[in-house]
Parts: sequence; structure tokens; C-alpha cells
Amino acid sequence: MAVREIIRIDEEKCDGCGKCVPSCAEGALAIVNGKARLVSEVYCDGLGACLGHCPQGAIFVEKRDAPDFDEAQVHAHLGRLRTAKAAAPSLAVVEPPLHQCPGSMARSLGHRPDVPAGIVAQDAPPVQSQLMNWPVQLMLVSPAAPYLRHADILLVADCVPFAYPDFHRRFLRGKPVIIGCPKLDQVQLYARKLTEIVRLAEPRSLTVLHMEVPCCSGLTKLAEYALAEAGSGLALEDVTISVQGEVLAEETIPVA
Repeated sequence: MAVREIIRIDEEKCDGCGKCVPSCAEGALAIVNGKARLVSEVYCDGLGACLGHCPQGAIFVEKRDAPDFDEAQVHAHLGRLRTAKAAAPSLAVVEPPLHQCPGSMARSLGHRPDVPAGIVAQDAPPVQSQLMNWPVQLMLVSPAAPYLRHADILLVADCVPFAYPDFHRRFLRGKPVIIGCPKLDQVQLYARKLTEIVRLAEPRSLTVLHMEVPCCSGLTKLAEYALAEAGSGLALEDVTISVQGEVLAEETIPVA
């Protein structure tokens, strides 16, 4: 037993919707008797990837005495879940499946031209890329890469450069960038890799750019975890981008 970060579920707020369950890559959550429950404390890594998926705000991360996270037991647990799922009889899908994350709901944003129809700004100079490093995907970036050393690092959700039209000029110029998706990628591996990057690179600053959808806030939690684990002492700069391509919020988050 040791004092560590682990999730807590407020049963009074939980309505048993189950949206948090598929968001936990370790299979630590289940719906039991109409409420979300922590299956086992050793399955919970404490990163809180499930927080953004709870529409009732019933899940929190707290520090308390708990058994250490056990990756070996997680792998065994996930294996059992896969076996049970494979053995279950398949059912015909009568209705379209519900969206597990509000952020993945399909929507049409419409066409928003920035010049009058039929006018092409042929005389305008081409936009210059400000990309200064390669690769950019978190799992491919080396923690020992020289361009990260004492740099102002950007940690960017995959969708941000598509949504925010001025990304290169406003945010990317002069900064190395690392991209990832907390919804689709392996959060536990991300946490270890990002912590190693912070330890070795000793960045001057770390800024997270993420979309407004709930699941994307997991990138902020990952960055907070990495800064705390590495003992960097940096505060985290957090920027939220709307699906309409606007900066919704810019916040400095102290990291203990």
C-alpha cells in the first residue's frame, strides 16, 4: 500500500449510464447494480482518462492509500474480458449503437469561406510551415531528441491543427510539437513516454492544446501526471479549441 492517485466515484451523482466504462483502457470500471464501480484498485492507473466521459461529473482523482497499479494483472484481466466477450453469443444490431463519448457525435459544421466566392487570392504569399521537428507522434518521438532539450514543447491533440486555422503562426512557430489522441491511443504508454520526455528534456515550458470535447481533456491529465512524476516544477499551459476553430480558454495550471 502507498499513497497514490486513484479514481473515486460519487455514487450519488452516478446514474449508471456506463459511458466511463469503455474509456478505461485497463478495464478497471464496470456497471454493478446500476452504478459505476472500480473493479479493482490494482487495475486503476490514476490518470483519470475516464473523467471526461462522465456526463454527471461523478468521477474524481484523489490521493489516498491504495495498492500499486499492477500492469501484469491488468493484462491478465483484459485477457479474461476478451475471452468472455468472444464466448458471448452475438446479437443482431437492431438500432444504431449509442455514442460512448459526446465528442464523437456526428455533426456538420457547414462551409465557412474566408474569401468571397469565386475570388482566389493568387497574389497572396503561400503559408509557410512552422514545423521544426520530425517525427511528431508521441510514441515515435525520442525523449533524448535534441530539439526537445530546454524547449517550449507543444503537446497537441491530433484534431487541433485541423480545427484551428492559424495553428502554425499562433502556436507552432519556434516550438517542437508532439501529437497524440487520449481517446484512441494507449494512455498508459503515453504517460510513461511523456514522463520520460519531461525528465530528460527539462523543457522550459509545456503547453497542451486540446479540443473542447470531453475525451480530449485526457491530454491535459496526461501532461499534469508527467510533470508531477518527473518533479519538473513547471506549471502547465492549457489551451482549449472549439470545433468551430476558436480559442475558448487559455489557462495556467499549477502542478504539485
